[in-house]
Amino acid sequence: MLTKKGKYGLKALVHLSGLPVGQLAFVNDIAVANSIPKKFLDAILGELRNAGFVQSRKGKEGGYRLARPASEIKIGHVVRVLDGPLAPIPCASRTQYQRCDDCDEATCQVRNMMLEVRHAIAEVLDNRSLAAMRDADNDDFPVELTSQI
Repeated sequence: MLTKKGKYGLKALVHLSGLPVGQLAFVNDIAVANSIPKKFLDAILGELRNAGFVQSRKGKEGGYRLARPASEIKIGHVVRVLDGPLAPIPCASRTQYQRCDDCDEATCQVRNMMLEVRHAIAEVLDNRSLAAMRDADNDDFPVELTSQI
């Protein structure tokens, strides 16, 4: 499940991707426009800066901007940086695999299902750029939630 940190990070990146190239945005402006707590956003933007997604400038004329074109930033990469592996369980993770000590992985139906889930999530997120996410309208997302689980 995407955490608030991941969601807020993606919202901030979408916000920055909507600015003219090179224009800086103040943290407070991003926070207010996207209903994100400023202090939390400060920490998230720091992580995004350290990962090379955004650049920052300090001072009166400071702020944040994308470090590279939105078309080059994959959503899966952002989610992994902010939230960790995409897999719902450690034995299905490609980036932070941990062997199960309570089952035979080769025959474990739970692991096999979670590998399929992880693959489906990665297929979507790793093939969608920040630019595509920014430019999409609701018709681009075919799944409609009709009930809550």
